[in-house]
Amino acid sequence: MSLEIALRDIGKSFTSEDGSRMQLRPLKAADESLLLTYFRSLPSGDLMFFKHRVTNPEVIRDWCTNIDLGKTLPLLALEQDAVVAVATLHQKLGGWKRHIGSIRVSVLPSHRQKGIAARLVRELVALAQMSGLQKLEAEFIGKQEGAQKMFALLGFIHLVRLEDYVQDMQAITHDYVLMGLDLQTDEEYAGMG
Repeated sequence: MSLEIALRDIGKSFTSEDGSRMQLRPLKAADESLLLTYFRSLPSGDLMFFKHRVTNPEVIRDWCTNIDLGKTLPLLALEQDAVVAVATLHQKLGGWKRHIGSIRVSVLPSHRQKGIAARLVRELVALAQMSGLQKLEAEFIGKQEGAQKMFALLGFIHLVRLEDYVQDMQAITHDYVLMGLDLQTDEEYAGMG
C-alpha cells in the first residue's frame, strides 16, 4: 500500500488522557518554526538522547525542506498550534534492513504521562504495517526506563542490551537497548509497495 493512502486517516484530532484536545498530523514544510520551538523547549537532559543537534536551525530547516515521508515520516501532536510531541518512522528503501522500520518518539515534559506518546507510536505501528514493513525497532539508552515500559506495553520486546555502548552529546557512555516488534501484515497489504 502506498504511504499516501495510509496517511489519509492521519490529520485527525484526539483527546489526551487529561482531556486536552490534540491535533495529529504529518510534518509540513511550513512547520520549521514550530518544530524548532518544540526542540528548544525540551530540557537539556532530553536533548542528549537525540542523534542530531535538534536545536540547530539548519538541522530543522533541512528536515522541513527535504520531507520524504516514504523514508522518514514525522508525526506531530499539536495542542493549540504548538507542537507537544514528535514521533518518527524511519524506513530503509533498500538493502538488508528494508523490511524493518525504526520508531523514535519525544514528548514535552508537561505533556508526558497523558497517553500522547503511546497514541503516536500506535499510529506509526499501523502505518508501518500498512506500508508492508515486517518488523519495527526502537532504540534507547538504559536509563530511559519509562519509555521502554511504554513500548513494552505496546508489544515491543527487549532484543539487546549492551553495557556502556553508546555516548550522549556530552561523551558520557550509556547502556544501549534495542527493542523490537514483529508486525502481522494484513494479507491485503502484503507484497504491495
